[in-house]
Amino acid sequence: MEGRTLGPAFLVLLVSAAAAPAGDSGRESPAANGVLFLAVSISRGVQSMVVSADRMLPSRYRAVWVAFRKAVIAPAMRAAVALSLVLSVMLLAEVVFMSFVSLAVKLFRLKPEKRYKWEAISGDLETGSSDYPMVLVQIPMYNEKEVYKLSIGATCGLSWPSDRLIVQVLDDSTDPEIKDLVELECKIWASKGMNIMYEVRDNRKGYKAGALKEGIEHTYVHQCDYLVIFDADFQPESDFLVRAIPFLVHNPKLALVQARWEFVNPNECLMTRIQRMTLDYHFKVEQEAGSSTYSFFGFNGTGGVWRISAIKEAGGWNDRTTVEDMDLAVRASLKGWKFLYVGDLKVKSELPGSFAAYRHQQHRWTCGASNLLRKSAFEIWTTKGVSLWKKLYLLYSFFFVRKVVAHIVTFALYCVIIPASVLVPEISIPTWGVVFIPTTITILNAIRNISSIHVIPFWILFENVMAMHRVKATIVGLWEGGSANEWVVTEKLGGTIKEKLLPETNLIEKASPKLSHRFYFPELGFAFFLVLCASYDLTYGADYYFIYIYLQSIAFLIVGLGYVGTFISSS
Repeated sequence: MEGRTLGPAFLVLLVSAAAAPAGDSGRESPAANGVLFLAVSISRGVQSMVVSADRMLPSRYRAVWVAFRKAVIAPAMRAAVALSLVLSVMLLAEVVFMSFVSLAVKLFRLKPEKRYKWEAISGDLETGSSDYPMVLVQIPMYNEKEVYKLSIGATCGLSWPSDRLIVQVLDDSTDPEIKDLVELECKIWASKGMNIMYEVRDNRKGYKAGALKEGIEHTYVHQCDYLVIFDADFQPESDFLVRAIPFLVHNPKLALVQARWEFVNPNECLMTRIQRMTLDYHFKVEQEAGSSTYSFFGFNGTGGVWRISAIKEAGGWNDRTTVEDMDLAVRASLKGWKFLYVGDLKVKSELPGSFAAYRHQQHRWTCGASNLLRKSAFEIWTTKGVSLWKKLYLLYSFFFVRKVVAHIVTFALYCVIIPASVLVPEISIPTWGVVFIPTTITILNAIRNISSIHVIPFWILFENVMAMHRVKATIVGLWEGGSANEWVVTEKLGGTIKEKLLPETNLIEKASPKLSHRFYFPELGFAFFLVLCASYDLTYGADYYFIYIYLQSIAFLIVGLGYVGTFISSS
């Protein structure tokens, strides 16, 4: 097998362009010469190692490998490539559609007030008025020592008549000291005239869904028309209810008004910047498109206002999956209720700062969504009174493409098939599948995140790494594996996150071994695989995949070594 000579030359040109001093033509600086020498040395060294390893294999074994590759591996790879390209086209079509709708809403200024009736509620905020509906605000908590004052204080500061507002703190804390602090805070606000209720349970069955379900069953809730949920780290602006409630009051078919999330720590580290990009796309594109077309999107679990009658008609909270918010939204939509996303209604919250916590969060969200698809697909398809287009939207667009295909394509094609294809010369992946589709998707994402466009390369590499974790979670959810109902509660620490694993049958925190807590061996193993593929492509390939594969291997290596996010000591 003949080695390739264009690879090192290409690297020399690439590094030369980057290392040459600006404004100095015809001369090279010592630093530039050093970089060029290093690049050439590395590329030649890699080539030598690959060629030496190849020549060590006896010719008869090499012939057997070639025959096996052509007869078995190549056909399987062709099938995998074809399937991945089909799924890529499906994903591209979905992204283009959502982006088109989102951009149309922005360009034509199709604000919610133009599509739904909105009139300010009259009355005197100081003295209270019967014109204001009764509102219940639920704040579910679990050992939230650092943020309980912020969330309770922000909620009690809402501009709404105090006699028309009930604040319900649902405290599932297992730490007696924290429970006492939260209860004391509630008493302080009660002494100031706030109608605040401190509710605890003797068990944590159903986790958040169980707490919300039990909270809404209290007799004093029966007088309330609307329900607002704020997780413990969410801090609403004082005019939140004044802006959100009129949509529900004047539009009886609306069940939910969802606000957009803002973040108090987006610049804490590179990982939080990437999270911000991903969540901004989720709200600005996915939520906006769903709200503007089918009047459906997945409830985000917090920062939203529900019509209580819609919750009851949908069957209330259900803990059958770890995405009780999405579950309720699907069931309410099947009952004919509509949802509204209001992009300029924002609530501050906190992003996970440690990679361990972020992995657990993504597992719960991804696994829960695929598990909900498994449990609700038949119900969606057989529900009477729902249009065929609505059913197809829910099953195909919302669940299958966004919650399953997106993760599989990202990992299988860009992290497995493309790198592995360099080892199988019989395989050729069309340029439109390797370059044009991912570039289009990236550009559409960047359009809605202009201020973060410089983070796009890191976003691509990190999201590809996370795709491996999400694919595993998707499979676990679809097959309802052992960790399908596993919950991870994150304790907010002023911009930092501690992750706590809470099994259904045991409330005692499990301590992870120090080595596995710092190092992530699946990512490290995959980094090694990518380095092998990139090195082989650098030596024998006819393309320049090795550049991308090397960069992706570095991303897997950095994540695998734990050098991502903020490191939180367990001591």
